[in-house]
Amino acid sequence: MFALVFLFFFLNIPLLVSRFTQPRCFWRMYENKDKDEDLLTGCVFFLITEQRPVETDYFNHILNTQTTTKNFQFLLALAFSMDEVNRNPDLLPNSSFVFECPERGCVTGTKIDSHFNFSEEVHDLPANYMCHKQTMCIVVLTGPNLATSVMIGTKLNIFKPQQFLQVTYGPFHPILSNREQFPSLYQMAAKDTSLALAMISLMRYFNWNWIGLAISDNDQGTQFLTQLRGEMEKITVCLAFVSVIPVKMHLFLTRAEVYYNQIVTSSTNVVVIYGDPDSSLAVGFRRWESLGLQRIWVTTSQWDGTTTKNDFPLNSLNGKITFTHQHSEISSFKTFVQTLNPLKYTEEFLARLEWMNLNCNVSVSMCKTLKNCLSNASLQWLKAQTFDMAFSDESYDIYNAVYAVTHAFHEMLLQHVYNHPMDNSKGHYAHCLKLHSFMRKTRFTNPVGDRVIMNEKENLQEEYGIFQIWNFPYGLGLKVKIGEFISYFPYGQQLHIYEDMIEHATGSRQMPPSVCSAECGPGLRKFWQEGMAACCFDCCPCPQNEVSNETNVDRCVRCPEDQYANREQNQCIPKVVIFLNYKDTLGMVLTLMALFFSAFTTVVLGIFVKHHDTPIVKANNQNLSYILLISLIFCFLCPLLFIGHPNSATCVLQQITFGVVFTVAVSTVLAKTVTVVLAFKVTVPGTRMRYFLVSGVPNYIIAICTLIQIILCTIWLHFSPPFIDKDVHSEHGQIIIVCNKGSVTAFYCVLGYHGSLALGSFIVAFLARNLPETFNEAKLLTFSMLLFCSVWITFLPVYHSTKGKIMVAVEVLSILASSAGLLGCIFIPKCYIILLRPERNSLQKLRGENTLLNTHFINCN
Repeated sequence: MFALVFLFFFLNIPLLVSRFTQPRCFWRMYENKDKDEDLLTGCVFFLITEQRPVETDYFNHILNTQTTTKNFQFLLALAFSMDEVNRNPDLLPNSSFVFECPERGCVTGTKIDSHFNFSEEVHDLPANYMCHKQTMCIVVLTGPNLATSVMIGTKLNIFKPQQFLQVTYGPFHPILSNREQFPSLYQMAAKDTSLALAMISLMRYFNWNWIGLAISDNDQGTQFLTQLRGEMEKITVCLAFVSVIPVKMHLFLTRAEVYYNQIVTSSTNVVVIYGDPDSSLAVGFRRWESLGLQRIWVTTSQWDGTTTKNDFPLNSLNGKITFTHQHSEISSFKTFVQTLNPLKYTEEFLARLEWMNLNCNVSVSMCKTLKNCLSNASLQWLKAQTFDMAFSDESYDIYNAVYAVTHAFHEMLLQHVYNHPMDNSKGHYAHCLKLHSFMRKTRFTNPVGDRVIMNEKENLQEEYGIFQIWNFPYGLGLKVKIGEFISYFPYGQQLHIYEDMIEHATGSRQMPPSVCSAECGPGLRKFWQEGMAACCFDCCPCPQNEVSNETNVDRCVRCPEDQYANREQNQCIPKVVIFLNYKDTLGMVLTLMALFFSAFTTVVLGIFVKHHDTPIVKANNQNLSYILLISLIFCFLCPLLFIGHPNSATCVLQQITFGVVFTVAVSTVLAKTVTVVLAFKVTVPGTRMRYFLVSGVPNYIIAICTLIQIILCTIWLHFSPPFIDKDVHSEHGQIIIVCNKGSVTAFYCVLGYHGSLALGSFIVAFLARNLPETFNEAKLLTFSMLLFCSVWITFLPVYHSTKGKIMVAVEVLSILASSAGLLGCIFIPKCYIILLRPERNSLQKLRGENTLLNTHFINCN
């Protein structure tokens, strides 16, 4: 025996492992019907407790009848539930449950009157069973639609309210909770208070924000619409249209074309259907499908079988997503049905009867898509498969209803209700009244492990299974569980979608879109026009230097100052740091020019030093020439402070050096000009002006002028010194690092002081223009100052019209040009005579032309 048990366990190991390693691929299948009988008309059953055993032949007799497919499911579910209860030795000891149904399997609302007087005749009872001539209480099981339950409940309340107890199966209806109108009615279905939230959560998961809605024109439809709109406002989902379908058929037919056009003309791909599946809304739904409307229909499980025979390819925009109350599977149901009559309840019959579970793990390679699974689908192929039957929501409500009534009866027996003295004429009524008191407090765990609470106020926890249904050739449909919704989980964690199941079913994890407006991609923002729904918008590019890196953003984000928006405006890119760099072509050219001119000036200085004894050097006041050449060398080197990455030291030095060095140069030119004028104007020895010339008073001009400039620069540095500045707006995508002048007024004061010295030199030189030409450099000084002033006058408008490193380059070029002008105008002619025309650089030559003047001028030097 132990060996057999071990062998059985060992052989089942691969099956257990496959449940964890293989993808879930359980399909539910059905055969499409398009007959009027599938529109439910309600089904009523009578449940009675009797003191007699129930044999299997009893169920065969009841079930051996012709009825609609859906109603026959209810009969099977009721028979199975009562058989399971009666076989349980722990429930209803010494009693049994039986039920009555008419010839066609169940009573409809219109034929209920003939069944009010239920037979109370005594059957032949076996030994050891207590015999009573009347039943304890008749339980009327009604459903699944609202109309049937309301009709039966109204009649029971009017005629025999104390003889019956009514239990309903099917969807929950708030109307039936009215205790004044239906005092003896109990609903087995859970409230759908979270259905709207579950549907909206699914919309949000698939990014559907543009949906249509078709509801029945009754209180239930209105309440659902209110709940749905409340949830839609939280996540911005909009209704493309709302079709309120009249309950009365003749009203619906007059506007059927209008409802159809609402869906056809709408751009939505998702339509929510909510209402009774046997109402005019179901007629409209079948008509829409038959006319080829391809939409994703979102509804409840009661609409699983409400469809047409039209077959749609897998890749078409068609299918149903249904929400069903989640419950455990009842594995022994199929065995019970086949036990009743194995010849009648074949695999083909069961396939036609109910949604089935088909385990595709048998061939995982063939289950990558539904198309592969059903490439040769037929009922013959289906019969060869291994599957289990599944309870629908209505069947599961019947299952729980039987157990609820059983537990209520059982509690009555445990408390010895029968031992209490009763009035014989009212004993039957007393039993029903007692049963009411126990039913209201009944709570239990059914055999499959689900908790059942009859108190509606406490039964608030809802779980939904989410299924996707497709129609296929050969009259087959496929129902795949793609997720679940658990209402009592934290918000945001209630919905769980099986993406691998969607991929197995369709070959892709993407569902068809359903939006009013196309997504605004990165670089765009949403723009609403007046009168448009919140889900409908236009897409506009982000403003300059603003980006959006997500879809459907309301506002773009401005880039930080050190970053800029790329061309697509979906990303902020760090700006390039720009300055007048030595490695740049412009910076390199300016650097070479500065070094060249400074070197050239050094050469000129060397020439003058080497030929310091020659008359031409002496005649031009060699000391002032040396000072001017040295200052020009520093003027040419000054631009090197403007090139390269600025820092605090260079920003201060470049302006101060420029101001002081140029002041020395220009003041030296002024001193040379004054010296020339004095040399040619002083002709009488012993005069006071001759004293000024001989004592070298003009040389003090350099010191005095430079001191004034130093004072100006000191004031500048004290109050508003130059500093490093970042210009992030002048050039797109660039950060220009420049030296801010600090005080612009101080800068122009320094520049203006240079101009005043140059203007003074120009005036003095201009006055000496008519002096003898030999060794008279008044004209050269005049031209040099004219060139100097022209450069800096031109500098001002050009400097203010440029930005960034070009502005710095303009200042550098002005420095080089003005310095080169001084060097070229004053010293190049002299170097030409010294190097190339030495015969003109002699004292004899000078004396031959103007002995007295030249001798006097040379002596002055």
